[in-house]
Amino acid sequence: MSFEKKSSVFQEITKDKGVSTQSLSDNSIGSSDSIFERDAKQSHLEKENKNPFKDPKIAEYYRDLYERTNYECRIRFDPDFSWQPKEEKKLVRYLDWKVTFLACFMFVGLQIDRGNLTQAVSDSMLEDLHMSTNQYNNGLTIFYLAFLCAELPSQLVSKRLGSDVWIPIEMCIWSLICISQCELTNATGFYITRCLLGLMEGGFIPDLVLWLSYFYTSAELSIRLSFFWTTLSLTKIIASLLAYGIFHIETKRPGWSWLFLIEGIFTLAIGIASYFLMVPSAVQTKKPWNKKGWFTEREEMIVVNRVLRDDPTKGDMHNRQGLNLGMLYQAIMDWHLWPIYIIGIVAYIPIDTVDSYLTLLLKSMGYTTFHVNLLAMPSYALTIVILLFTTWFSEKTKSIFNVALIQPLWQVPLLGVLRWWKGSFDNKWPTYVIITLIMGTPYIHAMMVSACSRNSQSIKTRTVSASIYNMFVQAGSIIGSNVYRTRDKPYYRTGNTALFALSISMFPILILTKLFYVILNKRRENKWSKMTVEEREEYILTTKDRGSSKLNFRFAH
Repeated sequence: MSFEKKSSVFQEITKDKGVSTQSLSDNSIGSSDSIFERDAKQSHLEKENKNPFKDPKIAEYYRDLYERTNYECRIRFDPDFSWQPKEEKKLVRYLDWKVTFLACFMFVGLQIDRGNLTQAVSDSMLEDLHMSTNQYNNGLTIFYLAFLCAELPSQLVSKRLGSDVWIPIEMCIWSLICISQCELTNATGFYITRCLLGLMEGGFIPDLVLWLSYFYTSAELSIRLSFFWTTLSLTKIIASLLAYGIFHIETKRPGWSWLFLIEGIFTLAIGIASYFLMVPSAVQTKKPWNKKGWFTEREEMIVVNRVLRDDPTKGDMHNRQGLNLGMLYQAIMDWHLWPIYIIGIVAYIPIDTVDSYLTLLLKSMGYTTFHVNLLAMPSYALTIVILLFTTWFSEKTKSIFNVALIQPLWQVPLLGVLRWWKGSFDNKWPTYVIITLIMGTPYIHAMMVSACSRNSQSIKTRTVSASIYNMFVQAGSIIGSNVYRTRDKPYYRTGNTALFALSISMFPILILTKLFYVILNKRRENKWSKMTVEEREEYILTTKDRGSSKLNFRFAH
């Protein structure tokens, strides 16, 4: 019998052998505990009740599997290990500092070098390079196309070398490319550097998401990803302030040239630092410059076992094991994830378009270069608040695609006003408010990345799905970079009509995706509930279904 089939059998056995949460609660939670302590203990007991390793046969199977795959954390795997809720809570806070904060710190380097073009064009960059807005669009398209093409190859390299090795290499290379932009003299150089930046930055996000998944459970990952993208908006605020200061420097070198030079050097420093700060896994944190490592032995036990009990398949590959062509093909052909990919290509086109042209739009309304960079900041601050609330609310209500409907509900009326209001761009302050609110549209990216991870039953699918989803997002960015055209200036009526239509389309896309997963789960549950225990076992042992195609797998929605 294959390991995959044995695993499914063992998981079904586990469902019938769990201890009830209520009985555990009655025995372990005292009436003298505060409501917060009771909630924490109740949550911890529920997790213990769902421990897939309670059955000795299951535990032995996975122990053998982890040995065969050389899973790097296998030495800390202990099916009977237990810990206190306070210990876990304290350790998760420590992980947020050592892992999430580090990921956000590195993301600053990505966003600075990816987003500084918006500040550069608010200066005299287009005029100095003798470029039109159409040529600017061409540069954006080249960047996103290269970014898209690099997603999957970069993820495969990262899986083979390890995220802790590949990510610092990526960052150092693209920072040098960013620095070289300070010597741009024409559109050709602009196109070349955009292409090289896209190729090196393309796999960064899925690489980092995979690294985060080594330390967090699936439910925790969604919130941490919201912190991840919150950094994007914070970086935009800082970059706007930095650009405001740099553009006041009076030298022969133009302000946009100084911007690329200074921010490129800053990213290079982050890339070098990340080499010393990143670790391969929870049990591989000791370095020559940090001989004690991050955790004690007990803390390593907690980190490893809490992640494996949430998803035992996280140990079916080690962190230096690449994907072969067969694994890659199976992951790509998992059609159950395709609706999320469709969301990725459509959802962010309106905000990406407005974001790319934000400084140009503000300049066309009569604001100065210095004021443009300051006026962009409120929209970024608004994005932070709404992103964190939306992601938190999704986890609180345990609903992904229903909560995601907040995005088009917010965006559609605002784009409608921007398109059909006759005073648009003539009354600059009301228009500025509308554009700011559009930029503050609830960002559902973290929720969708989390949905990809949750609905990928194996680490190989999870590795590939993050890249494919991001490739679709970049494809949407390519479309968005060509919505506003030179002939449509200054009001971009045609472009805004397209953005309005795309926002409207998100209603049926999100609703149908929700129904897609609900119906799939319901059909599977109907079939599964009618089967006897013997029939279920026979199905698991003989079925050719793999991964999320199995009858006993349920999708998050």
